[in-house]
Amino acid sequence: MSEVKQIKAVARDRAGKGAARAVRRQGQVPAVIYGGGQAAEAIALDFNQTKQLIFAGHFLTTIFEIDVDGKKTRALPRDYQLDPVKDFPVHVDFLRLAEGQSIKVTVPVHVVGQDKSPGVKRGGTLQIVEHAVELLVPADAIPDYVEASVAELGIGSSIHLSDITLPAGAKSTSQEDITLVTCVAPSGLNEDTAAAPAAEAAAAPAAKAAAPAAKAPAKAPAKG
Repeated sequence: MSEVKQIKAVARDRAGKGAARAVRRQGQVPAVIYGGGQAAEAIALDFNQTKQLIFAGHFLTTIFEIDVDGKKTRALPRDYQLDPVKDFPVHVDFLRLAEGQSIKVTVPVHVVGQDKSPGVKRGGTLQIVEHAVELLVPADAIPDYVEASVAELGIGSSIHLSDITLPAGAKSTSQEDITLVTCVAPSGLNEDTAAAPAAEAAAAPAAKAAAPAAKAPAKAPAKG
């Protein structure tokens, strides 16, 4: 699980697009903290620190303790917007976290055991169907990733979400059993497999034609 990270912020007395533009001109990133049965709180974050945290990875699964002018709030980033041209942060949304609360998060899937996979050793190719899955997890136990082992995966077989062990307290939000990874046969193997029955089918008529025809029994000579 990601450690709780500290981030400082200042309160904003105004919201809206005009106020947000003014915050950006001051070298800050406008943000809002919402949820938890409380009113939304408009804040401003340090630009450089926010950019660094976002591009460091795992931003949306990291719990932050936001220090707003001395008042600390534990929250989870739910969304952020980047400038479409310059790719720097322009807004962040935080969700307040309450003790014992469960939340939905999207967690990366890490595939392991490729070097032991029987399918890969036979020339098969691993196809990662889902790079991330949505889970319902305790707010204080957000996993960094889930692990899918393909150490025993053969050609034509798949690993589903139900095949892996989820972190304690985590549940899938999908009603279907999601396919995570599958092992696909190499093209040469597919061609050979398909060609064998076809060759047998083509050879059958020829073999039948080459077989000697059964002789009819000779008629007994007529008696004079």
